[in-house]
Amino acid sequence: MIDALRRRKTVASPAAGTAAPAAADGDGVVRVSVASLLALHHGSASLAMQPRRVRALTSGSYMSPFKGRGMEFDEVRPYMQGDDVRSIDWRVTARSGKPHTKLFREERERAVLLWIDLRAAMFFATRGAFKAVRAAQAAALLGWSALHHGDRLGALIFDEQHHDELRPKRGQPPFMHVLRRLAAHPAWRLAERRSDEQAATAALQQSLLRLRRVAQPGSLIFLLSDFAAFDTPAAAQLAQLTRHNDVVLISVHDPLEAELPPAGRYRVSDGRRILSVESGDPQRRERYRRHFAARQAQLQGFCRGHGVTLLSLSTADEPLAVLQRGLGTRR
Repeated sequence: MIDALRRRKTVASPAAGTAAPAAADGDGVVRVSVASLLALHHGSASLAMQPRRVRALTSGSYMSPFKGRGMEFDEVRPYMQGDDVRSIDWRVTARSGKPHTKLFREERERAVLLWIDLRAAMFFATRGAFKAVRAAQAAALLGWSALHHGDRLGALIFDEQHHDELRPKRGQPPFMHVLRRLAAHPAWRLAERRSDEQAATAALQQSLLRLRRVAQPGSLIFLLSDFAAFDTPAAAQLAQLTRHNDVVLISVHDPLEAELPPAGRYRVSDGRRILSVESGDPQRRERYRRHFAARQAQLQGFCRGHGVTLLSLSTADEPLAVLQRGLGTRR
């Protein structure tokens, strides 16, 4: 019903007047630049990906609700005061008659993968910034956090025609390369966007297949998308990823996608065309609301069934605040 806004973010206004730009076409609203993503560095210092529930306390810089870097068995030695009793090797203790404890060596390098959706439907907003902009900002914050923790960072950035695949690497230069590729992706150019539903579905499934090939067991994967065309085949691909990796879905939406505005006639524009939308029909409003609620329930059900973390990010939200609430802050 609401055509995706392509060029300028507009606010739908009553039919008595035309839709007026909410903000100038520029960085941080309808597109991103390397400079704007670099500027998120200071905010990312507080983001630690800490748990709401703790599976294990490791010797790293933070506790994680995820599988994390992993622990590799090293050796067994006699129990010493202060050792964790949960690490006692009961077989060796029984054979020797003296308590022994297991020692583990932490695997230091974890791969963090950012899967960033820049399909045509992501270039829409009535408040804040385009969904694509919010996804890119959240991805940059997560990348900065991974850099702080010494993780290897990779990314898959895609739209209907282009797939950028960046293998996980450690250090600042590879991270800067990710930011440059994200800011320079062809999807930000209006002329290259195509809103074909079949192409969007195919691109989603193809990108998930590529992600499965790149992700090594134990990776931490963040998927940033509105999850349009998230159908049964896509869910099956993602389910395979959850078997050996920690997966976080960040679902990006605009408030207008959840519920139509107050009853009235509105004009919306994609920068080239103007459409008139009537929102006064109660039945239409209810169908619209239920459609969005059903999509969200589908995502929630998938996440519950596969142990996946789901975060909701509105175009009107600040991504850092959402990530801090969902993943925790550094102490």
